[in-house]
Amino acid sequence: MIYLYLRAKGSLSNFRCGGIIVRGTGLFGEIGGEMKFKTREEILSALSPVADKEGVELVDIELKISKNPSITVFVDTEDGVDLDTLERFHNAIDPVLDEVDPSYGAAYTLNVSSPGLDRPFKTDRDYERHLGEDVEVKLFAPIKGVKNFDGKLVGYDGKNATIETEKETMVLPLNKIAKISVAIKFD
Repeated sequence: MIYLYLRAKGSLSNFRCGGIIVRGTGLFGEIGGEMKFKTREEILSALSPVADKEGVELVDIELKISKNPSITVFVDTEDGVDLDTLERFHNAIDPVLDEVDPSYGAAYTLNVSSPGLDRPFKTDRDYERHLGEDVEVKLFAPIKGVKNFDGKLVGYDGKNATIETEKETMVLPLNKIAKISVAIKFD
């Protein structure tokens, strides 16, 4: 099911339209004519207890301010994410977001998604979960003439990732890594 949220003049109303739930109150609910969201930290803080209760890892949120503003919440579990998990979590966070009002009354679309196979590592848990796996690394600047390479994640200490390539083992400070993600192999 796709959920579309529209806020309209202080009252909250729902209606279904071809499997889409439209939630309404006003056109945009902007403050001073500009669309604004509360901080990522405020929203994550409000959603974290729900994630714990639902048994999902709250990976990240993305706030998009545009003609069609949206909040995308990325979740994962040890066994991966299916549509039932996404719908269950969406339904669980819906009343919390209504209470928190992350957009100060402005219209937004709420999306709940898996982070995808090629998601970049962002948390200690991401690195620890993928120790021993093949990874793709993109650096901000080349080291020894190389900016992009594949290798095996063999170590992580919170400040550095240790990558074993065919030629060498490299200890890379996290602030030098633009992106690191699981290497997707197609057989």
